Amino acid sequence: MTNSDPPLLNHYGALFSSHSPQLDDPKNRLVIEECQLPLIDLSGLSNHDETVRRACVAAICGASSEWGFFQVLNHGISPQLVEKMRSEQVKLFKIPFERKASCGLLNNSYRWGSPRASCPKQFSWSEAFHVPLTKVSDEACYGEFISLRAVMIEFAAAMSKLAGLLGSILTANLGHGKEVIKNLCDEGTCFLRLNHYPACPISPEILGLVCHTDSDFLTILCQDQVGGLQLMKDSKWVTVKPNRDALIVNIGDLFQAWSNGVYKSVEHKVVTNAKMERYSIAYFLCPSYDSSIGSFKEPSIYRKFTFREYRDRVQEDVRKTGYKVGLPRFLVSGRGDLLTVSME
Repeated sequence: MTNSDPPLLNHYGALFSSHSPQLDDPKNRLVIEECQLPLIDLSGLSNHDETVRRACVAAICGASSEWGFFQVLNHGISPQLVEKMRSEQVKLFKIPFERKASCGLLNNSYRWGSPRASCPKQFSWSEAFHVPLTKVSDEACYGEFISLRAVMIEFAAAMSKLAGLLGSILTANLGHGKEVIKNLCDEGTCFLRLNHYPACPISPEILGLVCHTDSDFLTILCQDQVGGLQLMKDSKWVTVKPNRDALIVNIGDLFQAWSNGVYKSVEHKVVTNAKMERYSIAYFLCPSYDSSIGSFKEPSIYRKFTFREYRDRVQEDVRKTGYKVGLPRFLVSGRGDLLTVSME
């Protein structure tokens, strides 16, 4: 393999030659067992039987506390829409790297690899488009990909509706109104990320996406059947088995802070596949930058902070280390500072 599109191999090779990478990290050499995430049928929320409705809500909240991850069925996004979105996504990523990187598609949001990586373990073997919801309907963002726009608008609206529903259930469970998420979150900071993980025949230790937690309230993931998502459960990595009919939901750092640790933001990563490329689409539910995030109750293990303050801290960590350091948690210190605690 002498070349790749995008030029991930060239970048990775440069990092490899200038460092002595410890690719035999024990965490990566472990045989990873496959897990079955909690599977929740959302049709239970509209069941005429109150017992069934309550059980569905309890399953959502329980999984958010125990796992930080769960899967949902009957989520309101049709298989036909998912298929159309996937087809358009594949066409988009098939165009040559030079065009993706220079033509300004999707609000000029194309990213690849890990520009700030200083060693191989910080490098992500992937490419993506990060599209703010406010730009999804903007015709100027699509260029020749006219058919992508209509599908993106429909898909983003469906994911946004689902995120709002799940967010309201999680806040109501802790005794707060369902409008909390609606009041905090802003279309200007929510976004869709279209991901492509090319096949990587070099080494199984190279990650498609480095270990991290999500910097939002919650994330909804629509993935193909290739697999590769792994999460930390009971202090060990487990592999998530793809389910064709399900979407994956995971709790982000902001919901962990707001819930005072009731809901868990869990470390996860994507491993590469030697022979098969992988596609996924993630929806990120985020607040406005000036929204104040504080625990829903006192005493709190977290002090209040704004989303802007949080993002600045995360970006500072990335600048220093090349990736998001462990699991950022805003804890109360003796001075009331923001503390970042590494989970490694």
